[in-house]
Amino acid sequence: MLGWTLMFLVIAVIAGLLGFSGIAGAAVGIAKVIFFIFVVLLLISLVSNALRGKSPR
Repeated sequence: MLGWTLMFLVIAVIAGLLGFSGIAGAAVGIAKVIFFIFVVLLLISLVSNALRGKSPR
């Protein structure tokens, strides 16, 4: 999931440098959403593993 976030971030930077501000804004928005979904899923995973008594790998 972080790979998708980085891909959209790179697309946003390249589009911003080339002057495509609409595409850059959309790519940044998508990257932010995917990043926050990743963070939420990470926190849920950490809490569920802590409640089960498993240690992180």
